[in-house]
Amino acid sequence: MSNKILQTDIDDIVQKYSDMLFRIALVMLKNPNDAEDAVQETFLKYFQKEPVFNNDNHKKAWFIKVITNKCIDVQRFNYKHPKIDITELNNYVSNSESCGIIDALMEIPDKFKIVMLLYYIEEYKVEEIANIIGKSTSAVKMRLQKGRKLLEQKYIKEYM
Repeated sequence: MSNKILQTDIDDIVQKYSDMLFRIALVMLKNPNDAEDAVQETFLKYFQKEPVFNNDNHKKAWFIKVITNKCIDVQRFNYKHPKIDITELNNYVSNSESCGIIDALMEIPDKFKIVMLLYYIEEYKVEEIANIIGKSTSAVKMRLQKGRKLLEQKYIKEYM
């Protein structure tokens, strides 16, 4: 970003166009998180390119075109990379005993969650998990230990 754009200019642009851009993105993407990302990327493109406009209508049209294109890109990506709702994960578990573990895993931090999932559900060995996540075997063992403690604390709170 060059020195030409002042903080007051940034604030004015964001104030003026953010609501409109968010509404367009939300209608197109039907997901507030994706819509917020699209708006941020639109502003980022504006501040990086610093386009010159003939008038305010030209500027508004540019913003609308950019947000629309960004939403189409997100839709295309989501179509090519489908995702499932994390709460539906239990539907993909082969045995019913694992369903309770899956629910409990949803409650712990990600760095423990993935290690616990790979070890207990997918039945990987510690060394294999270390290679997958790019950590040492001792780090994996520590995360398994801490993950077990977190799950134990969760169960104690629920059942006492």
